[in-house]
Amino acid sequence: MDNIDVTPRFDLDLTQPEPMPQQSIDRATELMRTGRLFRYGETAPGELNDAALLEQRFAEMLGRKFAVGVNSCGAALFLALRSSGVRPGDKVLVNGYTLAPVPGAIEHAGAVPVLVEVTDNCTIDLQDLVGKALASGARTLLLSHMRGHISDMDEVSGICAKYGITLIEDCAHTLGASWDGKPTGTFGTAACFSLQTFKHINSGEGGIIVTDDEELAARAILHSGSYMLYGQHAARPPESSFEKLRGQIPNYSLRLSALAAALALPQLDLLPERAGRMTASYRCVEQLLRSIDGVHVIERAAKEQFIGSSLQFCLPGLSGEQIADFVGICHGHGLGLKWFGGPRMEGFTSRPSQWEYVAGAGTLPQTEKLLATLCDMRIPPAMEEKHCRQAAQIITYALRQATSTGDHALSVPTNRP
Repeated sequence: MDNIDVTPRFDLDLTQPEPMPQQSIDRATELMRTGRLFRYGETAPGELNDAALLEQRFAEMLGRKFAVGVNSCGAALFLALRSSGVRPGDKVLVNGYTLAPVPGAIEHAGAVPVLVEVTDNCTIDLQDLVGKALASGARTLLLSHMRGHISDMDEVSGICAKYGITLIEDCAHTLGASWDGKPTGTFGTAACFSLQTFKHINSGEGGIIVTDDEELAARAILHSGSYMLYGQHAARPPESSFEKLRGQIPNYSLRLSALAAALALPQLDLLPERAGRMTASYRCVEQLLRSIDGVHVIERAAKEQFIGSSLQFCLPGLSGEQIADFVGICHGHGLGLKWFGGPRMEGFTSRPSQWEYVAGAGTLPQTEKLLATLCDMRIPPAMEEKHCRQAAQIITYALRQATSTGDHALSVPTNRP
């Protein structure tokens, strides 16, 4: 990568999502003309609204019996915990490399997060998982497939089975991904997916819970705000599951809106092609970054069939000031990177020591060491090979500048949404 003419500016906005497909626009327009935007309605017998149809498609796509649509993935995580039996004061295991809404969902359920170390490959440390499970007595693991990094699910499933731990998967970044041919979202008692703008399916905001557990699904539907109109769900358990719970389950009004579902539903058919484009760009950037001295790309396991919607790399040996300069220089050239090791929580990036509400948040030295130099690059579907090469050129230039002497840092933000 020596003696490169650096592209003066990266000419793709990494935060720009794909436009809505015409089918989504047409259906949303049709729905708005009816005015029937509420999550339930006085429908004819057997008539399903868009939210119910989306749930049905999700369940079928993953081979799970039940699906429940809610208004965000954070809400899905909260409801999955509550509906699986987690109660206030319970301990819940969670990997330390994740986004803030994940421990937030545990706190929302009144439970206590027990943070588990992650490895240099951004996946949960299995030895620490066992140790923390035994020490804490936690009987639930909320496993975040953070930024699409999939842990060894054979080992995780074995540990959960051996120690009687309920596994709930956070699949916000892994819709369409799999471990050794088995889709993420099918290993745990329940799994949660995101429909937020920067995820693989974009409805603006939304979440989906999938499960094969009848009581968990019934509880989640009732908690989500069904007003006893659970018959309007397609991928639901039998009526007997609801009847025994009537009057016991508070209504949290978290149901996915019909409009969000109308936007998301046509995109399911676009997922394989969209995922293929992102993963191809990921591989292109990955190969280019491996040739840059001072850049360490996170390794992926052979059994991991991931979706390359973002790429993570470390800058080992650099100080925090140097990495801040590096990220600033990249931003100055239009390449919006994020850094998990910043001194403050910024935008979407944070690390365990900054979650002051979590007891023991500062006691993950292995995770903190990783995140101190971890940079993050979004890979949107619109990215092409020329953008991959531009990114590598800018990263090469910024790294040289940040590690040289003199006043070179640009005064620009270090994190954009």
